[in-house]
Amino acid sequence: MSVRNREGDPVDPVPFVVVAGSAWLLCLSFGPLYLDAFAVPWPRGLAVSVAAALATTVWAYRRFVWTVDPTVRRELPPDLRFRRICYGALVFGAVLTFLSLLAFASGG
Repeated sequence: MSVRNREGDPVDPVPFVVVAGSAWLLCLSFGPLYLDAFAVPWPRGLAVSVAAALATTVWAYRRFVWTVDPTVRRELPPDLRFRRICYGALVFGAVLTFLSLLAFASGG
């Protein structure tokens, strides 16, 4: 089965699968525990984590499948793509650091 964008062009599904899978992994692994540190009950924390993972999955599908133009990937030089990955990793690390500091500040 080939994955197609809104124009019917075949697209690579791997970026979508990686982002969606990572979202589910992170949200369900850390979300309820993190929210428990802020005295959010487990069922509510799990529901919030699932909602966050679903929202990220919808965003990833729209970004990496539905609206993607497969010809653009071929036009971007590898050093630009690598730089964007590095910036994404830095932002991800900064968000995790901020969330850790927030959890420690709350006394959790």
